[in-house]
Amino acid sequence: MLIYHFMHRVVAPTSRAIWRPRVEGAENVPRTGGVIIASNHLSFCDSLVIPIVAPRKVTFLAKAEYFDGKGLKGAASRAFFEGLGAVPVPREQKRGAMAALEAGKGVLDRGMAFGIYPEGTRSLDGRLYRGKTGVAWLALTAKVPVVPVGVIDTDKVQPVGTRIPKLRPKALVRFGEPLDFSEHYGRKDIAKARREITDEIMDAIQKLSGQEAAGVYNERPQDA
Repeated sequence: MLIYHFMHRVVAPTSRAIWRPRVEGAENVPRTGGVIIASNHLSFCDSLVIPIVAPRKVTFLAKAEYFDGKGLKGAASRAFFEGLGAVPVPREQKRGAMAALEAGKGVLDRGMAFGIYPEGTRSLDGRLYRGKTGVAWLALTAKVPVVPVGVIDTDKVQPVGTRIPKLRPKALVRFGEPLDFSEHYGRKDIAKARREITDEIMDAIQKLSGQEAAGVYNERPQDA
């Protein structure tokens, strides 16, 4: 908790001053209660940029190995991700996806904001890929609204393959109006409901980001 307060009160304002990300629609994020922050994904720094401009704490998942490192480097990595409020999730092949969703539901059940990338991994070509239905599973299971988010130019701030963000480019984060899916609670055709909800979320993200829709899944490795 002390690390988070340090990141929130010192690191976040410093990062905003250095990288000067622009933000639109922050008033659309509910200030209390569980809420899903569903965003497109262009860069590793998305999980830093969104929390520093959001009006409340946003928790993202992070690979467990970021928390398990040894020595000074491991301690620094652990402190950084704990400071962001990230939740460690094992990346086992068999239950990795379900474990991630269950961890996300735990965050939402505590009345917190949970960040997720429905595409599953970063887009290397700038297009918006089809969303996976885990975001809908969360919305229906935790019974919370979804705030769609479009991030723009974060891939220029920190291109794939680079470790240090660049200073000149300015990212833009657009928060859309909350999407309420309560009318879908209790539907019998659950698989169809999840697909419809996911497509609605991705359509909202596309309108915010202005990306070309790829129309297919992004099947890159999960650790990309």
